[in-house]
Amino acid sequence: MGKKRRRKPIVALVGRPNVGKSTLFNRLIGQKWAIVEDKPGTTRDRIYGDVVWGDREFTLVDTGGLEIIPHTRDGRPKARPLAEDSRDFIHEMQEQVNTALREADVIVLVTDVTDGVTPVDRQVADLLRQEKKPVILAVNKVDNPQREVEALAFYELGLGDPIPVSALHGKGTGDLLDAILQALPHAPEEEEEEEDVIRVAIVGRPNVGKSTLLNRLAREERAIVSDVAGTTRDVVDTRVRWEGKTFLFLDTAGIRRKGSIQRGVEYYSVLRAMRAIERSDVVLLVLDATEGVTAQDAHIAGYALEAYRSIIIVVNKWDLVEKDTYTMVEYTRRIRHELNFIDFAPIVFISAKTGQRVSRLFPLIEHVYEERFVRLPTSMLNRIIQEALAEHPPPVKGTRALRLYYVTQPAVDPPTFVFFVNDAELVHFSYQRYLENKIREIHPYDGTPLKLIFRSHEGKRKGK
Repeated sequence: MGKKRRRKPIVALVGRPNVGKSTLFNRLIGQKWAIVEDKPGTTRDRIYGDVVWGDREFTLVDTGGLEIIPHTRDGRPKARPLAEDSRDFIHEMQEQVNTALREADVIVLVTDVTDGVTPVDRQVADLLRQEKKPVILAVNKVDNPQREVEALAFYELGLGDPIPVSALHGKGTGDLLDAILQALPHAPEEEEEEEDVIRVAIVGRPNVGKSTLLNRLAREERAIVSDVAGTTRDVVDTRVRWEGKTFLFLDTAGIRRKGSIQRGVEYYSVLRAMRAIERSDVVLLVLDATEGVTAQDAHIAGYALEAYRSIIIVVNKWDLVEKDTYTMVEYTRRIRHELNFIDFAPIVFISAKTGQRVSRLFPLIEHVYEERFVRLPTSMLNRIIQEALAEHPPPVKGTRALRLYYVTQPAVDPPTFVFFVNDAELVHFSYQRYLENKIREIHPYDGTPLKLIFRSHEGKRKGK
């Protein structure tokens, strides 16, 4: 029997631009996440966050606005009739909503009471009504009794009771969360994992070469055992044997771009990647060498980090880059700068199209997977931590100083370290990073995030 992995349900916010989705997102996750990382080089918008409400936890995704053609209040196009652009928009809107329907467990359609029911709201509602996926209608900017009356007009969309909320002031968000919990699957989905199988998610933005890489990995060894149906919707996983080891590559083909796809589709590619990351042990983050690191790459990397999955950065299309002696060094420097929050992840430069260096991925995947299970002796951990304290004492917060008493590693997969301190609230992020780096001096844990937990020791706190 293999171990069982439980994934968190996904709830997606959809809707037009400027209806307040980001404000609602921030309100529901309980904090303002304009920036995920406040470290240089990793500034990026937050588009996902975990929400705990009652006895349930789910991942909330802010999918960005549907790009629309301006309309007047009576539904007529403003100023310029762009029939062809309108058809393109309808196609993009359908693609976004359909992807959300495939990947999310619950959809929250966010509307704006001050705009009334718009043609775009009707179009999205028409798409959502055709599916069996639970849909919740949130009417935002309901800040007074008059707006509550106006919110009743949204019954027209045929999506059930509209829930009036004010994301800005927090009004009605409890009712919205109650409705989300009621719509979620009754029990979190569990997937039993096979023993001795390394599960690999190939993730990245559209058109970076994920499918080409998967095909190359399968064809390279000429050892595909089978194509097996995955547990997520419309997903086919590929099983590959390499030197007696089984690799299960999770299908993350995602959205294919048609021309210039708007921002919303990029958000949905993250949503699909999140699904695969939840099921994986190792994540191959595929970058396009001709484009460099984008904010979307950072989003996906951030989710893999927060899920504590091992990460390998794969720079694809290397054959298209004009090179000299220093090109690879310069590219590595840029990637380390832009993705410095995963500076432990190895970088491989490949061409999935030509097969250049692709064969290096199998042993590297196996290596970073094995790093997940390395356990360090408690005596060694405490010795290195005491040396770290002597070398760089914790900063003082007000009149109180952090005291670190003891550290142990109670778990692997991911490697987990518990620090017993006088007051966990005194642990600054920078000092946590310092302690992590000291642990990596004992063992590098290549490609693998470390989970550091700080616990206040009440008895010690009173005595010192």
